[in-house]
Amino acid sequence: MAANTNQACCTIPPVKSDYSPKGTTEKIGGLDAYVIGPKDAKKAIVVVYDVFGYWPTTKQGADLLAEATKARIVMPDFFRGKPIAQEDYPPKTEEKKQKFQDFFKSTGDFSARKPEVEAVADALKKDGAQKLGLMGFCWGGKMSVLAGGEGTKFNAVAQVHPAMVDAEDAKKLTVPIANFPSKDEPKEDMEKFEAEVQKKDIAKDSVYKLYPDSHHGWAAARADLKDEGNLKNFQDVYQRLADFFNKTLA
Repeated sequence: MAANTNQACCTIPPVKSDYSPKGTTEKIGGLDAYVIGPKDAKKAIVVVYDVFGYWPTTKQGADLLAEATKARIVMPDFFRGKPIAQEDYPPKTEEKKQKFQDFFKSTGDFSARKPEVEAVADALKKDGAQKLGLMGFCWGGKMSVLAGGEGTKFNAVAQVHPAMVDAEDAKKLTVPIANFPSKDEPKEDMEKFEAEVQKKDIAKDSVYKLYPDSHHGWAAARADLKDEGNLKNFQDVYQRLADFFNKTLA
């Protein structure tokens, strides 16, 4: 009976294509943040969105995680209301390519945003969180890995359809990682990254699953939840994320 009860508590609710986010906006670590889950929770998960910033599907994912983990879920607005516009993706014109380059040199500069991720972690610990997880999509996936190295404030990290995958980043990881790439990430880069993870002690608690029929963005801003395949994999990856954090933040 206990096992069945636990399974029910740790299962995400049905995913909806027409959805209204349930969270609120709060200041966390000096940043506006989308927040859902009890403030007095002993575990918290920081979600780093993709380059398109806040999106209903990304917020729904945060709500799903909150329900399945009973953690406090916090998605800070690192871009301060100035994400990349979806109409600028993919950057096929010279003008759009320049926009992307400028974005990664300023708003999306990892070295500038990483201290903010850490400030959010400090704020959550001050509020009483004892275990912290960090996860991200695309740009946010890279950020999550970078923040999971030596001296990390997090107990586990995750990346979903990550951007700029680099095996050198994997070498520096000191906490377990959940790695969920799509068909669009460079296969060789992903294999090298995962090979480095498997060399480390963290491998035993790390998880990996390739989604070969899903596009980059399927679990965040570019999700199409009216598409049956996308919907299925959206629900699957959030269940796997919940399972991973329930284990590593226990």
